Amino acid sequence: MNAQPLLIDSLNARWDRYKTELKNCRDEFSEEAVHGFRVAARRLLASLDLLRALLRDAKIKKIRRMLKDQLDNLDELRDAQVMLAEISENVHDQPSLQPFEEYLLRREKKLMHAARREIKSLKIGELTKRIRKLEEAIAESQPDGLDPLPAVDEAYAGVIQRYGRIDPAQPATIHRLRIAFKKFRYMVESIHPILEGFPKDTLKRMHDYQTSMGEIQDMEAALQELAGFEKNAPEGYDPAPARAYYTEQHTLAISRYLKNKGEVTIFWRAAPDQPFPKENQP
Repeated sequence: MNAQPLLIDSLNARWDRYKTELKNCRDEFSEEAVHGFRVAARRLLASLDLLRALLRDAKIKKIRRMLKDQLDNLDELRDAQVMLAEISENVHDQPSLQPFEEYLLRREKKLMHAARREIKSLKIGELTKRIRKLEEAIAESQPDGLDPLPAVDEAYAGVIQRYGRIDPAQPATIHRLRIAFKKFRYMVESIHPILEGFPKDTLKRMHDYQTSMGEIQDMEAALQELAGFEKNAPEGYDPAPARAYYTEQHTLAISRYLKNKGEVTIFWRAAPDQPFPKENQP
């Protein structure tokens, strides 16, 4: 398989998207713009993960670290915004969430200011040089050594390994699966144009599967943030109702995921000599 053109095109497309979303953030900073930038950076990271498995190039590690640092600096803002979005839909039925919502709004404001400064100060000159050198490395490599399927097979094997270790009583095991699955999913998105016989609806189903695991992590982040709020809550505030609400939502999110957790076993071929699963397979 000569995947060289695809790998170059995918890297360039994701790099261009990253630059576009960064410009959007700088021109009109908003929650939506930050979200777009985060998604673009994560997809670029996935391309790098795939290329690292193929090229074993040391420069890729440095590029990944630069991008990962950018994403890490926006994690707290993302968590606060997810919590606020969830609260806005339920605060009328759960008035105990209102003090927590007010706290999160203040926190979001501070984090938005910090994120704006971070985005404005980003210098991508060095990153640009490294991406260009990486493109040259792909072009100069032997085409027959750039088959991406073994790398995706390996990533999927890691997913299945973590899937086998899921313990509903230990949500951290689901979180570890989510991290591995996200890497696998973005790899598949990178190469799906050359995947003969790959079901057309699978990419969306993979997105939904990842989302179901993400909802568990979101509730865990909310419980952790609530615990921090409780330490400095207004006098007379009773955190028990809010804590009970998030604990229940966390339990429900785990239950929803467990109901369809086995779907992960049909997102990719069982072995390199096996075909891809059929479309709409239950």
